[in-house]
Amino acid sequence: MSGEDEPAQEELNIHAPGDKLRMAREAMKASIDDIAARTRVPVRLLSALEKGDYKALPGVTYCIGFSRAYARAVGLDEVQISREVRADLEAQDAISGTRYEAFEPADPARVPPRYLAWTAIALALVLAIGYGIWRTQFFTAPTDEEIAETRIAEAQKPAPTGHERPSAPARPAALAGDVMLTATDTVWLRVYEEGGQRLFEKEMKAGEKFTVPPTAKNPLIITGRPQALRVTIGGKEVAPLGTPDKTISDVPISATALNARAAPAAAQP
Repeated sequence: MSGEDEPAQEELNIHAPGDKLRMAREAMKASIDDIAARTRVPVRLLSALEKGDYKALPGVTYCIGFSRAYARAVGLDEVQISREVRADLEAQDAISGTRYEAFEPADPARVPPRYLAWTAIALALVLAIGYGIWRTQFFTAPTDEEIAETRIAEAQKPAPTGHERPSAPARPAALAGDVMLTATDTVWLRVYEEGGQRLFEKEMKAGEKFTVPPTAKNPLIITGRPQALRVTIGGKEVAPLGTPDKTISDVPISATALNARAAPAAAQP
C-alpha cells in the first residue's frame, strides 16, 4: 500500500515552487552558481529555496523576494511562483513570527512587549534595504544609459584652442611587459576587444587580479569605479584610468595606449 502511495506523493512534490524553479534551471542547462551570479542571491539560499527549506531563509520577505528573482532568471511567472511560495509558507506555519525568537526566558515578566519586537524587526528591514540600495549604487555594473551618457559627455568636451600651450612634462621611458589590473576594493569591470569580443567581465574583490592578454586587439575597459583598480605594466604602476566614482568606457588599456598616457602624479617631478 505504501509503495503505491510513494509515486503519487513524488508526483505532487514536482509541482512545488522549488521544484519548478529547479526544473526550469536544469532545462536552461544552467548551474545554481549561474543563477546566483544573475540574481546576486547566495547559492545556499537558492538551494534552500529549491528544496522548500524556508526555515533556512532569513525571513518571509526574503523568501518572496528571492523566489521572484529566481523566477525571472529562469523565465517563469514570478507572480505565480511568489504566490505559491507564500502559500507554502502559510501551510508550514513559517509565516508566523516564531522564527525570530532567539530564546524563551523562564520568567514571563522578562518577555518584551510584542510591539517592541515588531519595531526591532522593522528597523532591521529598513537598515537592510538601505544598505542594499547603497551597495547597488556603488558596486553594480553601470547601465547602458549611463555608459551612453558618459560617451556623449566625453564627445562634447570642447577641443583645446590654439592659444593654450601647456608645458608638457618630460615623458618617462615606455614600460614593457604584461598589463595587469588589480582590484584595491570591490569593483565591477568589463574588458573587451575593439570589435566587441568580451575578454573579462566580473565584480572583482580586493586583491583579485586580471592580466590583459598580450594578443588582444586594442583591449578596452568599462568600469564605474576606476579608482578601485591598480594598473601596472610589467609590475610598474601607471596613471589612474579615470576620475573616482565616475563611469569610464571605451578606455584603451593596451601597453602602448597606457604608455601614451601621462605618468602618475607620484612619478612626476
